[in-house]
Amino acid sequence: MNTSLQVWPIPALQDNYIWCVHDGQSAVVVDPGESAPVISFLQQNHLQLTGILITHYHADHIGGIESLLKWHSSQVNGDNLAIPVYGPAAEDIPFRTRALLEGDQVEFIKPALALGVLEVPGHTLGHIAYFAQARGTEPPRLFCGDTLFASGCGRLFEGTPTQMSESLAKFLALPSETLMFCTHEYTLSNIRFALAVEPNNADLLAWSSQAQAMRHSNQPTLPTTLGHERQVNPFLRCDQAPVIQAASQHANHRQLKNKAEVLAVVRAWKDQF
Repeated sequence: MNTSLQVWPIPALQDNYIWCVHDGQSAVVVDPGESAPVISFLQQNHLQLTGILITHYHADHIGGIESLLKWHSSQVNGDNLAIPVYGPAAEDIPFRTRALLEGDQVEFIKPALALGVLEVPGHTLGHIAYFAQARGTEPPRLFCGDTLFASGCGRLFEGTPTQMSESLAKFLALPSETLMFCTHEYTLSNIRFALAVEPNNADLLAWSSQAQAMRHSNQPTLPTTLGHERQVNPFLRCDQAPVIQAASQHANHRQLKNKAEVLAVVRAWKDQF
């Protein structure tokens, strides 16, 4: 019988979440920007670290790798039980043991976890995401790094609007019930911008109230679901008339030819918001 997996947000740095996937005994962590909160969580919950997953090379996602590996080595008394570090092939990831490309599979025995790799350039050129299919009663899950946020998307530090649009299209092709495990608590500021784009979006207005209540109670607004994001995230709605009209108006009524052009305008608007 399969043991149900839990996914837990470990708050880190200023507004990061390091996701810990575990079965009550063994754990994998995603994008450990620092080690101390991860070690504390693992110790408090009596979990054995079995792997590290990295989505991209930014310091707030990789900064804790070395310390975690050293801590793990001390826990196993120097036995030859090195843990794997997975990361994008196109980026320089310290201590990476396996470089990943689109279509690769990552599998762990403990915890029982299988993930497919998606290449999603935009935020960085080599950014990847990890997708776990639904299993038994467990919903599909996506660990999307900084490509997607609740009601937002990552800045285009390296990629183009076309690349980001194509990356988000990969997410849009996933099941609506997919849980989206983003890595920053940017939700309230993203909602404020989304409301500037779609002030009459009833779903977004309701989500604004709900998210504010969650944060007031110090609850994470994540994970979100793909179905929810389709209704409230302007960067996933670049083919919807209200977003197209708002983007065109912001661009001095320029005619926007496709989703990538709409996204380009909306992302530049958000950068200055």
